[in-house]
Amino acid sequence: MTTVRDATIALMRELRMTTVFGNPGSTELPLFRDFPTDFRYVLGLQESIVLGMADGFAQATRTAAFVNLHSAAGVGHALGNLFTAYKNQTPLVVTAGQQARSILPYEPFLFAERPTEFPQPYVKWAVEPARAEDVPAAIARAWYVAMQPPCGPTFVSIPIDDWDRPCEPVSARKVSARNPGDPDLLDEAAALLAKAASPAIVVGAGVSRDDAWDEVIALAEKHNAAVWVAPMSARCSFPEDHPLFAGFLTAGREPIVADLAGHDLALVLGGPMSLYHVEGFGPHVPEGATVVQIADNPAQVAWNPAGIGIVADTKLAIARLLEGEAPRRPAAPAMERPAPLDGSVLTDAYLLERIAALRPAGAILVEESPSGRGAMHDRLPIVMRDGFYTTASGGLGHGLPAAVGVALGRPGERVIALLGDGSAMYAIQGLHAAAQWNVPVCFVIVNNGRYEALHSFGRVFGMQQLVGTQLPNLDFVALAAGQGVKGERVSDPAGLDAALARCFASDGPSLLEVMVD
Repeated sequence: MTTVRDATIALMRELRMTTVFGNPGSTELPLFRDFPTDFRYVLGLQESIVLGMADGFAQATRTAAFVNLHSAAGVGHALGNLFTAYKNQTPLVVTAGQQARSILPYEPFLFAERPTEFPQPYVKWAVEPARAEDVPAAIARAWYVAMQPPCGPTFVSIPIDDWDRPCEPVSARKVSARNPGDPDLLDEAAALLAKAASPAIVVGAGVSRDDAWDEVIALAEKHNAAVWVAPMSARCSFPEDHPLFAGFLTAGREPIVADLAGHDLALVLGGPMSLYHVEGFGPHVPEGATVVQIADNPAQVAWNPAGIGIVADTKLAIARLLEGEAPRRPAAPAMERPAPLDGSVLTDAYLLERIAALRPAGAILVEESPSGRGAMHDRLPIVMRDGFYTTASGGLGHGLPAAVGVALGRPGERVIALLGDGSAMYAIQGLHAAAQWNVPVCFVIVNNGRYEALHSFGRVFGMQQLVGTQLPNLDFVALAAGQGVKGERVSDPAGLDAALARCFASDGPSLLEVMVD
């Protein structure tokens, strides 16, 4: 007799969801009876860690990852990184246990009341199947919906007594929803690009998600267009050492207009350009400029405040744009980078400069150091396809576990996790999984002893003193050792290069705590 568990495991195998990220509770245990040897279970010591690792893994593999959480409490713990996964447009199939159907009318201990509503609105689809035999079909649909652009998490609540019930097998289907875009609007966009005197291309994370790296480079070179990175982009979508790379747009209305002044066309690819972090006033685009936005997320296209919006897969859309004409025009000037630092003081900028100089070839950077983002843009260029991951939500606690997930999803590749001290403490338990799986991640902790990003932001409001932002007496080397990860601390610029080299060369996980001024 085929059980719900048998049918689900067979379906997951067909869908290549053989890595399970979880933190098990009582209502989940029956799923793992006779757990198959070709599957692996990646334990996170808190549910937010579980979601973060699954997010990194799914982005690295470009396929939906399977998450297993415990009823209401476990889902609640995971919500912060579920929000980030939603903003990252990461495909996840999130499941959670539920108490037995026969006792649900009595509000039993550790049950989930209205379980499908709890993770809303940060899942694309949520269900608790009406019958046990519907569970495999629900998981199949959750996978298809998660993988349909715009990708994102889905949620299935599963009662504990469903797994041993009989059911029919469910076979995986091939389902695709890639959108090539409206051909007439794309031809109009190509014509606008051809006649523009000074076009700019603004690239968002969708370019990387759609694997359109080569296509964007070809389009920029064909039109000699300046290439800017969209505000708060969570991926690298254009080589930051390219002669046409112009820099990074700031998440504010006035600075975006100032940076794009002089361009008569902004072609926005793979995400929003008008993403604001502070209140602004005045126009959204420079006077006389036209905006054309191409993204796979209809919501982003809908709230874009100006110009033409086209819902499309970036890779397919750019292929059509490349068929258009291109006039001869001079190349746009490249981004000017600051002079090298002399290393007399160990600042975050100097640290980032040395990481850029010493990082192994092909190393992947996973970043969550908000106060160092500007210095990173200036001194640590990302030059490799799929070489950068960060949080699109701005929420903390994603970067450390995501680095572990990326390493699991891209075995044999070196990962550098660049983390602020405050950020790292949101997810420090993720070091345990790094040690258990012996992943080659160098965790670089930028320790400035406080939530520095809040101090920078406080100045926007004229605040020179803030409460609740100091982080004294943290010892990251000891925290790492307690979870099985070797670490060291450096506070002198003279010892930085050697310490970085040791961290980068480690066969397994290693942590470097850098005390910055």
